[in-house]
Amino acid sequence: MVCMVSRSGRELQRYNNMGGRQVVGCIPYRYKQDMDGNKSNELEVLMVSSQKTQRLMFPKGGWELDESLEQAACRESLEEAGVIGLVECELGQWNFISKRHGIYYEGYMFPLFVKEQLDYWPEINLRTRVWMTVAQAREVCQHWWMKEALDILVQRLVSSQQQLKRKH
Repeated sequence: MVCMVSRSGRELQRYNNMGGRQVVGCIPYRYKQDMDGNKSNELEVLMVSSQKTQRLMFPKGGWELDESLEQAACRESLEEAGVIGLVECELGQWNFISKRHGIYYEGYMFPLFVKEQLDYWPEINLRTRVWMTVAQAREVCQHWWMKEALDILVQRLVSSQQQLKRKH
């Protein structure tokens, strides 16, 4: 058994030149499978509960000095949602004000194509994780910038599927 612990504290936290905390999140996704294990075209995304309010959001957390954006996205997915996968091209960067702290944040979002879902993960006792449709995620997600990232992901996946169909 491997011991996994979430990072905590702000010692390695990155801040932008305006003093805003830099955070990285990702949208873990997969394609739903039928009873026989065949992949369908129905997209599912994984959301996690907030530690404080239990509202649902995508995994995200501080970008630290000793990691790349992509490494931070992987780490947050593992710590908060217990999933491992392939980090894909950045969905974008957003500036927003933290509702709780009233300060500016700079957020980066990435898609994570899930390859493995763990039974145990660092924040299993702090969060719940829920697979849902894109429509359900748009409805329950509390952060406008995460909804925008979700829309960009869906557009990207739809256009890549259309390109594949044209080639065949």
